[in-house]
Amino acid sequence: MGARRRASGSSGRPSDGQHFLRSALLASELVDGSGIGLDDIVVEIGGGTGRLTGPLARRAGRVIVVERDAALVGLLTDRFGASSNVDILHANALEVPLPSEPFRVFGNLPFGFGTRILRRLLDDPGSALQRIDALLQFEVARKRAQLVPATLQSIGWAPWWEFRLVRRVHRTAFDPVPSVDAGLLSITRRDPSLLPATMRRPFLTSVARGFSSASTPVAVTFRPRLRTQTWRRIAADRGLPRDARPADLDPLDWVALFRVLPQDSARPARGRAT
Repeated sequence: MGARRRASGSSGRPSDGQHFLRSALLASELVDGSGIGLDDIVVEIGGGTGRLTGPLARRAGRVIVVERDAALVGLLTDRFGASSNVDILHANALEVPLPSEPFRVFGNLPFGFGTRILRRLLDDPGSALQRIDALLQFEVARKRAQLVPATLQSIGWAPWWEFRLVRRVHRTAFDPVPSVDAGLLSITRRDPSLLPATMRRPFLTSVARGFSSASTPVAVTFRPRLRTQTWRRIAADRGLPRDARPADLDPLDWVALFRVLPQDSARPARGRAT
């Protein structure tokens, strides 16, 4: 059976900020470096012209291509109609149902939607997702991979996911040429995780409280529930200054702090994670 084309709630409009890889050699190099094998189910976000779909189809056991541009869906169907291990979905990556069995994601994400797609994929640590390899705006990829200064968004994912900036891809490798370079970001599931998946919401609420006043020392923000003596012990054990601000704590520091906080000490923070 060849590539299958299915629709799933897509408007068919071109993806904002979508830039296609020019080089088949570069596309193969990126896929080869990911370690994808015949046992893997891979969801490709933004199939585009199929530059990454080809090497993915050669390496993976099954490739599910998600593309919301109707014209590109037609192109992909024409190119991969003879591929027995390729499904092509005419769908929006922010809405498409994801596999219930273990799967990976690979994609050249539209620059305008990169962070929103990551949120959709990573916000549920109880999903079957195992790894993401994604091309994003370089500064977005760098920001996600850096340990400090930390951001609320990255810390909220960190107990379940590890981030690594693999390489920088120059903007001229894309068509049309974007105004900025891209970065290949690799995100892998922690095994074991630092916290149970059920603790995602209370952990994020606690971190959000800390970041609600980014310039205020953590010890001050969490008073009176965080005893001075307890914070001094944590700071000493972890090599943190006593007046450490939220961005000074790396993911392991935040997990250690969360474990000594009563869960009702957290309150929802205003604003959006970045």
